[in-house]
Amino acid sequence: MSDCIFCKIVAGEIPSKKVFEDDLVYAFHDIHPLRPTHILLIPKRHITSLAHVGVEDEPVLGRMLAVAHEIAAKNGSVDGFRAIINTGRIGGQEVPHLHLHIVGGGQPVGPMLTKVQ
Repeated sequence: MSDCIFCKIVAGEIPSKKVFEDDLVYAFHDIHPLRPTHILLIPKRHITSLAHVGVEDEPVLGRMLAVAHEIAAKNGSVDGFRAIINTGRIGGQEVPHLHLHIVGGGQPVGPMLTKVQ
């Protein structure tokens, strides 16, 4: 997708601080980290969101989950991490390219959800 910022990062058109890459996925440091470890893991092929995934995407989704721990551990979160995939407007997705946030560090991340008032 020509106007997708993450597709441009994968293509090398926009610089990133890469931490992992293979044939299916690309991982890089978030430019606005919320935790000491905050990595974005994306499929190299454009997939808009988790709501746009089909059966043909099972290999890339499996790969994302399979390498998340290795990426977290190598980037300072050896005692665990949180894996977050925001989907669509309600899910808080800001970039329309499927991405998994790997967040962690030396301290617990905190509560997963807060109650809606």
